[in-house]
Amino acid sequence: MNKNVLIEELKIDSQLTFLSLKNFIKISCENFNKEGIILGLSGGIDSSLTAYLCKEAVGEKNVLALILPEIDSNKDNIEDAIQFAQKLNIKYKIIEITKYLKNFSIYDFFFLNKLVIPKKIKSIIIEKLSQLYKRETKQPPFFSTLEDGKFNKIIRKINAYYRFKHRLRMIILYLFADLENRLVVGGTNKTEYLIGFFVKYGCDDACDIMPLLTLYKTQVRQLYEYLELPKKILNKKPSPDLLPGIFDEEIIGLNYEELDLILYSLEKGLPGSQIAEILKIDKEKVEYVSLLVKKSNYHRYRQVKDGDYN
Repeated sequence: MNKNVLIEELKIDSQLTFLSLKNFIKISCENFNKEGIILGLSGGIDSSLTAYLCKEAVGEKNVLALILPEIDSNKDNIEDAIQFAQKLNIKYKIIEITKYLKNFSIYDFFFLNKLVIPKKIKSIIIEKLSQLYKRETKQPPFFSTLEDGKFNKIIRKINAYYRFKHRLRMIILYLFADLENRLVVGGTNKTEYLIGFFVKYGCDDACDIMPLLTLYKTQVRQLYEYLELPKKILNKKPSPDLLPGIFDEEIIGLNYEELDLILYSLEKGLPGSQIAEILKIDKEKVEYVSLLVKKSNYHRYRQVKDGDYN
């Protein structure tokens, strides 16, 4: 086995995948006796692909997208979300959630918010702090969100800061879902789910169905390209858009192509040393990804029972 074989195995039958996911969404909506679908639309590739699949499954008139920005949100992402909803001709609502977050003093949790500085400068400072943290701890910033370690008091506040935003969005989605009898559809992909790059009980986790959960991030891109959806969204750097200056691959410490190959190899049961040899990478990278999967188990559990962690 070599790297090219793994790359080939990760390629999907895009037409079959599209039809399967479309049918899954349609049947789920019918089986749960829902009158339509609701989802959060962020302007990123995952939520955009999910919105398109939902429209194809139940029709444009039966899909409602909520765009839920706050002061840390990237304005370009908001505009991309609006334009994408308009392109699909689906209903959408823009609900600014900053005032609700302020009611819980959430912005006080992050020390940079106490400084009156432009967002662009704030973004640069956060990026530099992220790089400094990596040098000091020898770990990508994302890993520190999964366990206590150096600077744990700061990390706990940052965790609370960004996770509350996602959980508030989840509450708003379910408010409209209950009022209008809609199915809540999430956009988490397999890569994010396996390494814990999502917020437990947040809008990317607490939902009725997650159609993309069977697709690695690179497979999401394959399907998105196949469907010829807007290239602007496809080509932008993936970001959780919870803090300015933060991007997925920088804080995870790996690009998605490499990450998916490692995750897929681990899923196949290949030993770490063999994976490193096949992919021609340091064994430490494989061990790091394996540790991410292990450390993020807590985020995937819903009811913890004696023996779950053995």
